[in-house]
Amino acid sequence: MTKIFYFSGTGNSLWSAKTIARIIKERTSPEECELLSIGVEAQKDEIMIEADTVVFVFPSYAYGLPSVVRRFLKRAVFKAQYAASFVTYGSSPLGTLGEVRRILKKKKIVKLYFGAIPSAENYLALFGPPKTETVKRRVLMQEKATEEAALCVVEKRENKVNTFCPFSFLVSRLFLLGLKIFYKHYRLGENCDGCGVCEKICPVSAIVMKDGRPVFREKCEHCQGCVDMCPLRAIQFGRVKFSSAGYRHPQIGLGELMR
Repeated sequence: MTKIFYFSGTGNSLWSAKTIARIIKERTSPEECELLSIGVEAQKDEIMIEADTVVFVFPSYAYGLPSVVRRFLKRAVFKAQYAASFVTYGSSPLGTLGEVRRILKKKKIVKLYFGAIPSAENYLALFGPPKTETVKRRVLMQEKATEEAALCVVEKRENKVNTFCPFSFLVSRLFLLGLKIFYKHYRLGENCDGCGVCEKICPVSAIVMKDGRPVFREKCEHCQGCVDMCPLRAIQFGRVKFSSAGYRHPQIGLGELMR
């Protein structure tokens, strides 16, 4: 039994998780492979992970773990002999995997593997919408790296990563402080029609509809999925202006990201 846990706001990590699951099934059939959302699983009172193989796929946020992934891994009780963790990244993951290793080493998992998967940069609030040609090039890189990641899991490879990266720690912790106020700075355009897409795609249920308008709550992970997926481009944050183009992995449908 293989369990693949993913966290994804705009589809990059979800695509890699789905691809890893497909390749594992093809290479190890008839082994069962289950795909699970960390955003959903993290809301459970108890997190028990029991499987022969466990795989985690998640993005790097400010050179560190998304806070929900960090909490999930720390709370989880493992009954597994092998775990592999893969970080999707736009610019650089820096010390993200080192942070994962520090957490998982305390879980008494016998074998561990860590890998990085390049993908399209999707933090529009800082970098703006990626160019079409850039997305195509990064998707090809992601496909190649994801296929290699899946083979690493099938072959139960092991490795180690550096856990000492002070710069990553500093930037990641500053981002965590930012999370306490970011959710207050999303802006709605007058053209918002209350369709509820933002509420449905939020991976941590941080958006609720009230009087036909979305309300952003402190649970927000700042994944920007709501900004990117709004059909009317009616949500604004940072460099993302009203009507700006959004981003979604080109091979992931909107329905796949909805809860």
